Amino acid sequence: MNVAVIGASDKPERYSYQAVLLLKGAGHRVYPVHRRVKGIQGIAVFSSLEEIQDAIDTVTLYVNADISNAMAESILAKRPRRIIFNPGAENLALEEAARREGIETLNACTLVLLKTGRF
Repeated sequence: MNVAVIGASDKPERYSYQAVLLLKGAGHRVYPVHRRVKGIQGIAVFSSLEEIQDAIDTVTLYVNADISNAMAESILAKRPRRIIFNPGAENLALEEAARREGIETLNACTLVLLKTGRF
């Protein structure tokens, strides 16, 4: 599965950093996205979703609503199967827009989903 991690961090204490590594360890193709971070443990980081040429199955958000609102058009344009809103990344407007486009939305923790086999 191709997974874009928006708000990926190169700081090991951040959940988005842990998600990148856990997703990769579970066999997913991970596409970390952050404007300033260049790499995470040898994984290239994209500065925008538009840089990703491959189809994205899941977008997992680790950014606040202001940032995801600014990215909403590019997120929806990727036509992911689902968007996961991690704790602190809730965005009702984006959720509603995604559902109108037929995209599944989930308010959940990516780390918990992975660790419990429900990802």
